[in-house]
Amino acid sequence: MFVSLLAVIGLGGIGWLIAPYAPYLFGVILPLAAILVFLSGVVWRIKNWGNSPVPFRIPTTGGQQRSLDWIKPARLDSPFSRAATAWRMLLEVLLFRSLFRNTKAEFKDGSRLVYWSSKWLWLFALVFHYCFLTIAVRHLRFFTEPVPFGVGLLETLDGLMQIGVPRFYMTDALIVAALLFLLCRRLFDQKIRYISLPGDYFPLFLLLLLVGSGICMRYLGKADIASVKAFTMGLATFAPISPAGLPSIFFIHLLSVTTLLMYFPFSKLMHMGGVFLSPTRNQPNNSRAVRHENPWNPPKKYHTYAEYEDDFRDLMDEAGLPLEITPEQAAAAAAKE
Repeated sequence: MFVSLLAVIGLGGIGWLIAPYAPYLFGVILPLAAILVFLSGVVWRIKNWGNSPVPFRIPTTGGQQRSLDWIKPARLDSPFSRAATAWRMLLEVLLFRSLFRNTKAEFKDGSRLVYWSSKWLWLFALVFHYCFLTIAVRHLRFFTEPVPFGVGLLETLDGLMQIGVPRFYMTDALIVAALLFLLCRRLFDQKIRYISLPGDYFPLFLLLLLVGSGICMRYLGKADIASVKAFTMGLATFAPISPAGLPSIFFIHLLSVTTLLMYFPFSKLMHMGGVFLSPTRNQPNNSRAVRHENPWNPPKKYHTYAEYEDDFRDLMDEAGLPLEITPEQAAAAAAKE
C-alpha cells in the first residue's frame, strides 16, 4: 500500500513542481504517447484474449440447468440459449448483477457459520462506475465544438441542485465517496487486506488524485477554461499547442489522466473489455444438448492399428502376439500387388 501511495504522491509532486516548466513535454508529448499506448495496449489485450483456446464449455452457473420439461430452469443464472446469455451479459455489464448477489460469511459464537447479504460493495461499485462515466461524458465539452446537446443536458441533470458558483456537480461528491469506500474496504477488512497487492491500491490512489485535482481545479484553484479548451481541442484535432501558463493543478490533473491511460491496458482495470470475452459469461450452458468442440485443436495425424501392425509385424510374430495378418499373408498380398 505504501509503495503505491508514495508513487502517486511522487506523481503529484512531478505535476506540481516540474511539469509547469516543461509544458510541451508533459502537455503534448506524454498525452499523445499515452493515447498511443492505451489504444495499442487495449488492442493487444483483446487480441490475446480472442486467440486464447476455450477447450471446454465453462459458463458460471447459479441455478438449475435446462433438462427435463417438468423441471423449471434458471433462465438467467444457467442460460440455455444465446438470447438468455446476452440478457445475463447485459445485466452484468449495466447493473453488476453477480455483485448484487454477493454474500458474506462469518463465524458467529465461535463455530456457527452465518451467511448474509452484502450489498454495500455492489452499491458503491455501481456509483463509482456510473459517476466516472458521467464525468467522462461531461468532459466531452472540452473536445468538441459545438458541444453536443446530450452533454449539456447531462451537465444540467448532474448540477440539478444548483449549489454554489460554479455549480456543484453531484457526481463529484459521489465518486469521492465511492473511491474512499473501496479504499477503506481494502484497508480495514482483514481478509481483503491480506490478499491485496500494490496493483490493487495504486489505481485507487491514482483515481483519487485524478478526481481530487479535477475538483480543486474547478472549485478552488481555477484555471482559464478558454485556454484549457484551446489546448484540449488541439490534442483532439492533432494540432497540439503548448499549455504554458496554466496552473500547476492542471498539470497534476493532466499527468494523472496520462498515467491512467498508460496503466489501464496492463492492469486489472482492463476488466472493462475482458468481461465481454470471458468464457464463463459469454457461453450458454447447453453442454447436454450441443457438443462443444474446441476450434483451436490442431489437426492430428493418427497411427492406426493396421499401420502399427505393419511396422512391427515381424517382432510381434516372434513374441507370439496375436496378429490380424500374419507375415506369410502379408508377403503373399505384397507378391500379388
